[in-house]
Amino acid sequence: MQSFTALDEAPAAAHRDPGPGWQWRFWAIFTGQALSLIGSALTQFVLLWWITDTTGSVSTLATAGMAALLPQALLGSLGGTLADRYSRRMLMIAADSVSALCMLLLITLFLTGRVELWHIYTMMFIRSAMQAFQSPAAAASTAMLVPHGFLPRAAGLNQTLIGLMTVAAAPLGAMALGIMPIGLALGIDVITALIGIVPLLVFRIPQPDAPEGGRTGIWAEFQEGVRLVWNHPGLRPLYVLLGVVVLVIMPSFTLVQLLVKQHFAGGAEGVALMEGLAGLAMIVSGLAVTALAPRRHVRWVLWGFAVSCFALALTALAPGHFFWLAVAWWVVSAAAFILGNAPLTTLLQTTIPNHLQGRIFSLLSTVTGLAAPMGLAAATPIGELIGIRWLFVLQGVLGGCLSLLGFWSPGLLSLDRRASPETMPR
Repeated sequence: MQSFTALDEAPAAAHRDPGPGWQWRFWAIFTGQALSLIGSALTQFVLLWWITDTTGSVSTLATAGMAALLPQALLGSLGGTLADRYSRRMLMIAADSVSALCMLLLITLFLTGRVELWHIYTMMFIRSAMQAFQSPAAAASTAMLVPHGFLPRAAGLNQTLIGLMTVAAAPLGAMALGIMPIGLALGIDVITALIGIVPLLVFRIPQPDAPEGGRTGIWAEFQEGVRLVWNHPGLRPLYVLLGVVVLVIMPSFTLVQLLVKQHFAGGAEGVALMEGLAGLAMIVSGLAVTALAPRRHVRWVLWGFAVSCFALALTALAPGHFFWLAVAWWVVSAAAFILGNAPLTTLLQTTIPNHLQGRIFSLLSTVTGLAAPMGLAAATPIGELIGIRWLFVLQGVLGGCLSLLGFWSPGLLSLDRRASPETMPR
């Protein structure tokens, strides 16, 4: 079994050289996945706004959020274990293909006027299940596609992609809803999914070497990943902290459209402006992380998440007629989130051996994924009781305070020493 003491060794020595031409492979796959993710984000915006505009209900949006989150949480560990055993490239192709087929079915239902809420919930459920296999395979593949020294910059680029996704998805979604039926707007997702699959058909993604002693059973390998996190003095508090923070703040990302509609009396264009500017801030933050390649990852994570949560509370505290102020705080929250999330990815990639990364990333997805629907379930009655505005304030303040508690964990702070042989702080 891989013990946590083995992680104290410098990870650079165990990192496989991706070989010549790695830039072409990385950028082709990265660009294809970027376009695919933008299409998926556009679809998410369109569907959530349709639900918001049709029902205006906190509980309905919460149900959609749980349908989009719970399957990934329940199946994430299985997906990560399979990503460490089998072809990560084929897992990504299969998951994207199934998601595209689901969207084709939903498009047909919209165009024929037979769509119902449960249809949307079901498609969100299936697509979330596919993400349970696609996400850990993609995250673990990065370390096999680039040199060790490029990992912090690759993480920054991935966070820049999140910003680009946010910039493009909301305005494009609002524009698509304005000029075409929703069924045709959803077709953009199918096209971008196919674009994402093509580079995966052309380029090979190296697989990690099997561990000494060969492969064991799937259940045994899953347990190995759980034991590694649980016995590690830094990873266990990190996973607990992230799970609790996600439980508190995740409902805000599902319910933000309702905040704009009810408190600020806005429409789809208001949400698009808010998300678009936030996406620009994410891009700037992602590029900043790419350029700086910070080494004191844990401190960046804790401060980034804390500032992001407090700015979330200030977003809702803006008066209803000061929508511009809410947008400004939402932008600050988005920028701070990226400054914390990018170093988190690098921290795990440089701490965990690659043949275990699929399981470790998927285990984190499981922890946060289970926390998210639990948070939505708890937030629904609270939101109905105190209103959407004060729900956001409560979530932001509580999430920020919880993030700062991480500075009182010696084991968590020690990850900065384990993650990199470098001693010069940034």
